[in-house]
Amino acid sequence: MKLCIVTPYVIKGDGQGRVNYEIVCEAIRRGHQVTLVTRKLASELQEHKLVNWIHFDVEKFPTALIQEMLFSVFSAAWLYKHRSEFDLVQTCGAVTSFPASVNACHFVHTSWRRSPVHTARINRSFYGVYHWIYSILNADWEKKAFEQAKVSIAVSEKVKQELIDDLGIKSERIKVIHNGVDTKEFFPEVVDRQQLGLPEALDLGLFVGDIRTNRKNLDTVLKATAKVPSLHLVVVGDTEGSPYLEMAENLGLSDRVYFTGFRRDVAQIMRAVDFFVLPSRYEACTLVLLEAMASGLPVITAITAGGAELVTKESGFVLSNSDDVDGLAGAFTTLIEDKELRDRMSKSARMVAQDNTWISKAQCYVDLFEQQVNDKCRSGQLQFVN
Repeated sequence: MKLCIVTPYVIKGDGQGRVNYEIVCEAIRRGHQVTLVTRKLASELQEHKLVNWIHFDVEKFPTALIQEMLFSVFSAAWLYKHRSEFDLVQTCGAVTSFPASVNACHFVHTSWRRSPVHTARINRSFYGVYHWIYSILNADWEKKAFEQAKVSIAVSEKVKQELIDDLGIKSERIKVIHNGVDTKEFFPEVVDRQQLGLPEALDLGLFVGDIRTNRKNLDTVLKATAKVPSLHLVVVGDTEGSPYLEMAENLGLSDRVYFTGFRRDVAQIMRAVDFFVLPSRYEACTLVLLEAMASGLPVITAITAGGAELVTKESGFVLSNSDDVDGLAGAFTTLIEDKELRDRMSKSARMVAQDNTWISKAQCYVDLFEQQVNDKCRSGQLQFVN
């Protein structure tokens, strides 16, 4: 099979990029030829004999919106010339205006734009206006992209429902494949907190995510932390431009909340804390949730976070309202006071992660690609490209 994948990134250090990376590794493991139309590609794949990299350098242009618009134009023009060379084209959302055989949905901009907590509704500055324009344009582009695709892949049940409700995509044209996790990189183990610059002998929770906007919901986490005097919280995320350092200080949490900034040793930090919290106001299927579970951490999230359906009552808590400060504080207190429950949840969380490895998810993607191509061949609509 000759496969073409159009996506911004195929790298390990990016959420959507990691999904693409694992798909490519599985495809070439099966001997398929893969052409990647992408902005960034992992170095170990660039010289692989089964990989052909078509690179459009749009990074020199200002703002993500302009870069994405140019990539869409350049990639579509290239595909119109070369589509006949491939058995199947897979894209990610509205990354290109060219119609895809399979389109993977990692975020529904239409749903986020309608959210009452959209960044533009909270932040009325130029930053908020920019995000509003970004959402409006992407909402229009993604509707066309998913309507044109033969099959759409949703990374969670939440995303599938949004594709149905907000974009009008028929359920039978959508397949759910959750994101995965590397259980060899993320695993339970006792580590020395002091070596990581973390406080010892304390009840320690962990929040990981973008703390420059309100979407990940650190504000509710801080308010709930203020209600639980024994809790200390580690916050991993770029602090530049973040309003939450000042908020923590105003809540009297300066001595209990530790802002680490951006860290590359998140896997080690996860092994050093007692539980993980991310009641995101909007999430498609966050990788960090499964990474925490693979690390043996009980997790606290909300139904507004895609992938929350993977969190069982044995492995964590799922809030019905992401802004429920008292409910979140109650979950904190339960995990702090009941160590036996915490230990049971730790084991259950690890088991959930082991059922959702990257290898198994990549196999689902490539199985689907092969099925689509084989079905077309059997129906006479396609012959394998030589």
